[in-house]
Amino acid sequence: MSIEYDAFPAPWHESAYQYEISENRLANYQVLSVAEADLPRKLIGYSGFWLMAGEAHVSTIAVDMAWRGRGLGSLLLLNLLVEAYSLNAELATLEVRRSNIAAQSLYLDFQFKIVGGRRRYYQGKEDAIIMTVDPLDRMYRSFLHQKERELYQRIGAGDMDSRDKGTAIRETGND
Repeated sequence: MSIEYDAFPAPWHESAYQYEISENRLANYQVLSVAEADLPRKLIGYSGFWLMAGEAHVSTIAVDMAWRGRGLGSLLLLNLLVEAYSLNAELATLEVRRSNIAAQSLYLDFQFKIVGGRRRYYQGKEDAIIMTVDPLDRMYRSFLHQKERELYQRIGAGDMDSRDKGTAIRETGND
């Protein structure tokens, strides 16, 4: 929850996440953690989406403030999109604050396109931009493989196998 409170001006309540994880059958979440010396693994990021009628609706992506700027938001988005693909999602959508230029840049880098907006979507004050990537097909999956290679070179894990890096990229029946 500390990441949630640092990442968002209007954070979700803990009970919302409890519902998402334990009861929402449409919800798919992932966490990113690191091992530090002899300490227990530390959660440093998370993301999630709802799979509804062939659409993966990105509900959240957040990275601990101390770990930002290292490509970890990209890693979370990459894994989220690969998981959506493996679950036969046909497209991915999301809303992003008009003022959140960094997030918009991340989504554009993953080929999301601006398709609309929602006036005063956030707390009745700030507008949202609606973004979509469509279709999540074999060509887009190839794009994700290329993004994976680039991302792991960026974060210094270029020689590691995907399984060692914890990515969700794997062979599926969608090919």
